[in-house]
Amino acid sequence: MNTVKVLSDISVAVIGLGYVGLPVAVALARKYPTIGFDIDARRVSTLRNGIDWTGAISQEELVASKLEFQSDPTALADSNFFVVAVPTPLTTGNRPDFSMLESTCKLLGAVLKPGATIVFESTVFPGATEEICGPALEKASGLKCGVDFKLAYSPERINPGDKERQLEAIIKIVSAQDEESLELVAGVYGAIIDAGIYRASSIKVAEAAKVLENTQRDINIALMNEMSKICGLIGIRMADVLKAAGTKWNFLQFTPGLVGGHCIGVDPYYLTAKAEQLGYHPEVILAGRRINDSMPAYLASQIVLKLAVQGMPIRDARVGILGITYKEGVPDIRNSKVVDLYEALATYGIKPRVADPRADVEETRHEHGIELEDCADWSGLDVLILAVPHPEYSEAIQDQINRSVRDGGIFVDIKSIVNSNALRSDLIYLSL
Repeated sequence: MNTVKVLSDISVAVIGLGYVGLPVAVALARKYPTIGFDIDARRVSTLRNGIDWTGAISQEELVASKLEFQSDPTALADSNFFVVAVPTPLTTGNRPDFSMLESTCKLLGAVLKPGATIVFESTVFPGATEEICGPALEKASGLKCGVDFKLAYSPERINPGDKERQLEAIIKIVSAQDEESLELVAGVYGAIIDAGIYRASSIKVAEAAKVLENTQRDINIALMNEMSKICGLIGIRMADVLKAAGTKWNFLQFTPGLVGGHCIGVDPYYLTAKAEQLGYHPEVILAGRRINDSMPAYLASQIVLKLAVQGMPIRDARVGILGITYKEGVPDIRNSKVVDLYEALATYGIKPRVADPRADVEETRHEHGIELEDCADWSGLDVLILAVPHPEYSEAIQDQINRSVRDGGIFVDIKSIVNSNALRSDLIYLSL
């Protein structure tokens, strides 16, 4: 039970009600008067009806929450503690895209009053909160940063789809412009975080910590992906190598795979952009990104090679892909590398069929031109790819294989979750 004293005279507004903002808003609403704001009126409407398409918050919890949902910016006028949790994606050239963050600062500037505190949770490069957000808020509000309003930064650590590591159970890093603001922010978050509060020495330190967390994971996965390629050339399974290496006490448990989503596949580019701005060209970080970004094309080439070796047709090969979201257990298709795999196969004249029980049919069609199907209807496939092991797939994969893959066909198990020894003897097995 969290026994931190709830601060008085705090009126919260959380801007952005996605995977990050909604859980924060719901948690804060248990302790403070809180508005959950999103510019998407349809999102606000569905949340008011107790429906969260991300699956982060249950209908029962939404209905019971005291959180006030708004899409009208004027409703924010009485708030004095703002939490900004809007996306910070990449441009087509893998450069930081601050457009949504800057738009949010303009929106807040119109309602900002002296004495307000603005906490940014969006992932940025070190320095962005004070160098980009602060001036943008000043321009929009006519107020003085550090005097009339205070900046703070508290990096989000929510892991979508993870039911064990909820918001309250993850240590919260906080940082601010000055000691007084730091204690205020620590106090507000301390009322909802059971795991504890870590006060970073500066905003830049907190920003750097966030991008480092995901960059470290990116590089470690890149090592696994490169080793997987080497194992393929040697003729051994990467899964067997990992099992053997994992017997050592200090071996880090990372596995190869497709690295997409809005964190690991994005944050390293924010860090390298700042480094290059300062005249330093990162080598290890960008090398890791190149390896991970290359994996969809590499995997497509391995599938085509298997088809050719087995004398199967390549052009118009019957291929089914299970899963299109960026990871298992979530409906989020942002920056999914399964889309890249789909497109890589298309360059060989293959038009895969795709199924995903969690992805939104309309969004997938609108964003990528891909029509989702019901995999229960698949049969006679030359290749079945388990790209995203949603529980719906992993729990019944043997039946799916037996029902949909033809004799002598290929089964691709990207994350090596299936016991290959238990598969039909006629199948060709491929994994990273």
